[in-house]
Amino acid sequence: MSSQQPRLAIAVIGGSNADPQSYALAYRVGKALARRGVVVVCGGLTGVMEAVCRGAREEGGITVGILPGHDHREANPYVDIAICTGMGYARNPLVVKSGHAVIAIDGAYGTLSEIAHALAEGIPVVGLNTWTFSLNGQVDNAVVPATDPEEAVEKAIALARQGRRGLPV
Repeated sequence: MSSQQPRLAIAVIGGSNADPQSYALAYRVGKALARRGVVVVCGGLTGVMEAVCRGAREEGGITVGILPGHDHREANPYVDIAICTGMGYARNPLVVKSGHAVIAIDGAYGTLSEIAHALAEGIPVVGLNTWTFSLNGQVDNAVVPATDPEEAVEKAIALARQGRRGLPV
């Protein structure tokens, strides 16, 4: 058994139909994660998922796509490792649990479900142009806000290292 510590992995979640602004944000997040040596995990399809993988690959990073279907060819062209689940949206917990933290960008209800799964499991979530919450009229700050991609990456890495033992410093 190797004594090498595991690589830090951040799950990036967001809409498959990202608008140009969200696509650009995700692309910058992917670049910033790769520059820090972080593995990018996502749902492996289009939109935010494609943009984050594209940015990471252009910086020499590693990308993992956890796909909803049975065919590896469904992955966007920037996915290095495609994992077919055949589970549809039921794969969402697998995506977020594969990261030491989550960055949510944009997104529809699939992204909302991934945020909920992460928070329920105690996995930190950083939000960039994504869902905000309130409960009984009170703001819920469970999703840590970020104003730009670089801040989102720094916050996600810091939160991942705070919450999990055995991660690289």
